[in-house]
Amino acid sequence: MSQKIDPKREHAVLAEILSRIDAAAREAGRDPASVTLVAVSKTYEAEDIRPVLEAGQRVFGENRVQEAAGKWPALRERFADTELHLIGPLQTNKAREAVSLFDAIHSLDRERLAVALAKEMEKQGRRPTLFVQVNTGEEEQKAGIAPGETEAFVARCREEYGLDIAGLMCIPPFDEPAGPHFALLAKLARKLGLKGLSMGMSADFETAVKLGATHVRVGSALFGTRPKP
Repeated sequence: MSQKIDPKREHAVLAEILSRIDAAAREAGRDPASVTLVAVSKTYEAEDIRPVLEAGQRVFGENRVQEAAGKWPALRERFADTELHLIGPLQTNKAREAVSLFDAIHSLDRERLAVALAKEMEKQGRRPTLFVQVNTGEEEQKAGIAPGETEAFVARCREEYGLDIAGLMCIPPFDEPAGPHFALLAKLARKLGLKGLSMGMSADFETAVKLGATHVRVGSALFGTRPKP
């Protein structure tokens, strides 16, 4: 259901979030341009997303392949320079569509998916930017590679499947401070020589930026209350 987002509000809110990213980066001695805002547009309809596009935002995150396929091709006809990132779990049988539709995939989290993505990239001649999802809290119910297994998994992705891994992604446990998880992810990335760090959401993106995030995934702080799917 459309939320009838106010274009004037979106310009102001987007500017505020970018200003907060800028301030957090400068406080950490970083170049603000090294941080990409991924506007999480999952569950929003095309008419709700358009004001954010018109406000200048060009990088968006979606959780589901099917939902993104239903609304983004038409939006991209007008906003051709838009980048689309898959930030939610990816089923192996959706690898073909994901490689075709997305410019980046943040949720590479298992061997079978690595195989499927490698096959589709070779077939389609497209190579979306890839992030390995790390389960920093080692939560049984959450997807992701265990921290202690990340180095070996990244090595297999590179050497066995020919995948160019750009970085790591995490979603900290809901009931724990996010900072230690971001610090762990950054440490893992440095050890592996990876520059990309997809971490931080609406409630903690400034902390993530201060700890090295290159991509922050912000939804509700930008769009407001999320409609029920």
